[in-house]
Amino acid sequence: MVCALGAAVCFGTATVFQAVAARAAGGGGGGDAALLLRAVRQWRYLAGLGLDGLGFLFQIAALRSIPIYAVGAALASSLAVTAVVAARLLRVRLTGSEWAAVAVVCAGLAMLGLASGAEGDRGGSAGLRYAMLAAAVCVLLLGLAGGRLPGRGRSLVLGLGAGFGFGVVEVAVRLIDSLAPWELLANPATYALVVGGGAAFVLLTTALERGSVTVATAGMVVGETVGPAAVGVVWLGDRTREGLSWLAVLGFAVAVAGALALARFGEAPARTAEAA
Repeated sequence: MVCALGAAVCFGTATVFQAVAARAAGGGGGGDAALLLRAVRQWRYLAGLGLDGLGFLFQIAALRSIPIYAVGAALASSLAVTAVVAARLLRVRLTGSEWAAVAVVCAGLAMLGLASGAEGDRGGSAGLRYAMLAAAVCVLLLGLAGGRLPGRGRSLVLGLGAGFGFGVVEVAVRLIDSLAPWELLANPATYALVVGGGAAFVLLTTALERGSVTVATAGMVVGETVGPAAVGVVWLGDRTREGLSWLAVLGFAVAVAGALALARFGEAPARTAEAA
């Protein structure tokens, strides 16, 4: 659980660092490429990328040691980290209900930490590996279809698609048994991880640029937590500590609900003059 929380802290902090750098670089001319070139010259943006990489390593370690449902809920809690860091670095004023949501997320994660058992002992069938690859391809198709929808419907569909893609990554990590090059190339889960992760990143970026941040992030939270948790329990043997299933279900629901309440922090809020 420590690794999962470490990943959440890394991802949540990286979001704020990259937002600060991107907005500081936004004053010049040029298109997206020029903006990116200006941003990568700033230490905050590079620090954010480094935190993303470290967070991904923590995520892999967590997925190899605790159930997917616990990792998914912990990753959703990165929104709470973003909210708290944004309040500190960007001088963002959190409402009382948002501070309460941060506390709710922490309470849910505490319950999950108490109730979670070890990761499931099932390696996953070949059929499940191919199913994850098919799901990753479906995420791509969902993005193509969702991009044509109007308004809030587009944000929700693209956000859900991004969540499904990140969920494919969570499951695929558990389905990769060996890092030997020849075995990686022969494992459909490897391609599911690459396609699902890439598609999720593109869909989420598109959703945040073209629609409601809150709606898109809420869709992503649901997509990346519920489905992967079910796969882990049904097909990979994820379990709770004996007699604590109810606490795990309650903790999962509470943590996800708190994350949904913080969905507007899916993209760090605009910095104020004091944070410039």
